[in-house]
Amino acid sequence: MFTDLTDKLETAFKSITGQSSITDVNVAETVREIRKALLDADVSYQVARQLTDRIREKAMGESVLSAVKPGQQFIKIVYDELVSILGSDKVEIAQANMPPTIILVAGLQGSGKTTFVAKLAKKLKAEGRTPLLAAADVYRPAAVEQLKTLAAQINVPVHSISQQDAVRVAREAVGVAQSLAMDTVIIDTAGRMHVDENLMKEVRAIKDSVKPHEILFVVDSMTGQDAVNTAVAFNELLNIDGVVLTKLDGDTRGGAAISIVESVQKPIKFLSTGEKLDDLSDFYPDRMAQRILGMGDVVSLVEKAQEQFDDKQAAKLHKKIESNSFDLQDFYNQIQQIKKMGNIKDLVGMIPGMGKAIGNQEIDDNSFKSVEAIILSMTAEERRNPDLLNGSRRRRISVGSGTTPREVNELMKQFKQMKKMMKSMSKFAKMGRDLKNFPMLGK
Repeated sequence: MFTDLTDKLETAFKSITGQSSITDVNVAETVREIRKALLDADVSYQVARQLTDRIREKAMGESVLSAVKPGQQFIKIVYDELVSILGSDKVEIAQANMPPTIILVAGLQGSGKTTFVAKLAKKLKAEGRTPLLAAADVYRPAAVEQLKTLAAQINVPVHSISQQDAVRVAREAVGVAQSLAMDTVIIDTAGRMHVDENLMKEVRAIKDSVKPHEILFVVDSMTGQDAVNTAVAFNELLNIDGVVLTKLDGDTRGGAAISIVESVQKPIKFLSTGEKLDDLSDFYPDRMAQRILGMGDVVSLVEKAQEQFDDKQAAKLHKKIESNSFDLQDFYNQIQQIKKMGNIKDLVGMIPGMGKAIGNQEIDDNSFKSVEAIILSMTAEERRNPDLLNGSRRRRISVGSGTTPREVNELMKQFKQMKKMMKSMSKFAKMGRDLKNFPMLGK
């Protein structure tokens, strides 16, 4: 996500990093490079100019702190301005005082709108809400079937009709939700290849009929500046409440995220980073700014991990590590948990410095396939006790997993190193707890 923009901003900062002071000359040079990086990332010229003008003004007005290097102070100024332009604070979606909450989802065809509807339903269901989906994209039969297929995966009901009457679908869905005491209705509206009069009239008619509490505009972040233009058009018609950026796992330059908020003065509320129904996250301006500047996003990474690991699992794993009984079956189980957390490349990019390190390398769930195949080709006893793996067993495992003996040997070597490191970390953690409980130090 935003790798190209991150790299160019880091290059721009080189003009001021290492300097003894912030001056007119190095600020002007750095700001010029930042503006160029933003324009290359498809940020609109007006937004890029406004952002860099504010950065220059703040930089020249700053008194450099003696304990902070000028380069670090300048990066902090850029970070603050990025957070400001991205919306400053996380904004929640609306919730009706009297259920059901009605959420209208609009966007162009191919933006990932229908998939987002299912993702949002899964997210809300996990939060304890009871969503009903309304299939109001009535002109494309595949859209209704797609929504039903996705909804079946998360066990969420869909309301649809055979007639091409989107307003009726939406209105009936609200009535069904009321009768079944369901607290949320998410309406999937028709998309088009471009903004057209009929589409706009229909989605406006749906809005007037059901009076939604939340209107979300879904935009494909890969479309760059066109995404901003479409968001402006929909906002003028519907007065949207928020924006959803999709396909952030693709070859996006990031300009849409920076430009949209400033152009429509409405917050980004969700980010979609993959095809899986779990690949949806809330939008935090500060975390996005950190990622754009190559600082990673450890908080989001921890939150994703917490969603997959419960306290009992964590305690059991911790006990196995402390007793040095962590085995290959445990290792396999942890891989499965990691895969549930979402797009692997996106997760790695949340680790500070790793986004730049992996660059444009493709990292996905297939990266684990050979490791999984090797472990699954072992007997249960071999997984529990890897020391049993002599030469003949390793050859059998390599044949069974479709790998080479060298790959099996390499995995075993890495597993032993990891186990040794985990044991050392566990000793340090135990030492820290013991010192904390030591009477003299506890005072």
